Amino acid sequence: MRNNWVQAWKGYVRVRVDGAYPERFLNRCIEERLSIWKIKRVGDERIVFYMDIEDAKKIRPLLRKTDCKVTFAERKGTPAVLRKVSLRAGFVAGLAACLAVILVLSNMVWKVEVEGASPHVEHELRQVVAEMGIKPWTFQFSLPSVEQIQRDVTEQVSGATWVGVRQKGTTYQFEVVEQKLPEEAERVSPRHLVAKKKAIIHDIFVEHGQAQVKPNDFVEKGDMLVSGEIGKEGKTEIVAAVADIRGEIWYKSTASIPLERLFTTLTGESKNRHYLSMFNINIPFWGYRSHEFEQVQEFSEQKEFHFFKWTLPLKYTRKEFRETSSYNRTYTKEEAIEEAKRMARVELVSRLPQDAEIIGEKVLHEALENGKVKLKIHYQVLEDITSAQPIIQGD
Repeated sequence: MRNNWVQAWKGYVRVRVDGAYPERFLNRCIEERLSIWKIKRVGDERIVFYMDIEDAKKIRPLLRKTDCKVTFAERKGTPAVLRKVSLRAGFVAGLAACLAVILVLSNMVWKVEVEGASPHVEHELRQVVAEMGIKPWTFQFSLPSVEQIQRDVTEQVSGATWVGVRQKGTTYQFEVVEQKLPEEAERVSPRHLVAKKKAIIHDIFVEHGQAQVKPNDFVEKGDMLVSGEIGKEGKTEIVAAVADIRGEIWYKSTASIPLERLFTTLTGESKNRHYLSMFNINIPFWGYRSHEFEQVQEFSEQKEFHFFKWTLPLKYTRKEFRETSSYNRTYTKEEAIEEAKRMARVELVSRLPQDAEIIGEKVLHEALENGKVKLKIHYQVLEDITSAQPIIQGD
């Protein structure tokens, strides 16, 4: 059975053989191992069949031996298509140029839309995005990713709390949530304030309510700090207790650090490679030379191609190879202790409330084991220890 794909690729012709006893010509073709198929007799002196274009060039000597006349009635396959295209080169070139222009224009920025922003904030945002290159006639490939644009714009636009970014074809859409002044505080229901942690009272300022503790008092979790009942016996009033009470709380932290550590840094040298990607296959078109870095860190960025509103399976991929350098650092015992203390403090601060303050630090235990310095550290921290407890009236 013949392979139709191979036939179409190589090209084939429809052959008409006229003459007395055309069967002799067919026999000669078979003897020469020429590829022929779909043989059909049309009358006593005519046979029609198909054969490969390559084999059609070999039949001239056979014609002299058989006194037959051959006519090539039709050409089919890739070579025939290319021949027709070459005869209409101007039309094909114009069509290709038109598609290329549409493809280029479909991958440029044509419009920047801003929603939810006041005129002042919109003006500031448009200035920021213009400095980033997000403006009409800019190629989308040269712009940062949508995630990076959103992060940078949110940081740089002072009048916005949050900026959402979405790319829709050739349009970049920005949705802005502006900063709003705090509204008047809602009325708080009657409540007590109790301790949410075990602590020693450090300082106390009561705005509403009756204080039940004083500085240097020790409280357990759940102990009453400020009562919402004020006044004398028989003439009490229930209010929402409001106070600022900071207590001294104790934390323990452990940290260990090896005396020898391996650090990796970027040297600043880099190489870029550019690919056209389709169906997860990368075809390089720029930056063929391989890097000569012994140690390297790879970063990849990918952009999609668009044709009008459709996303094409073709993508542009840029890979950046950054040279890295590794080195060992050896600490003395004292340096390792200081580094471990610094790391432990950073880890503790990440867990504390924003208004907390570390007022004391003491190393409880220090050991050197298996090339590592191990520390157990005690911290004294000031932080707000109040927690609201609603007062249910009528009980």
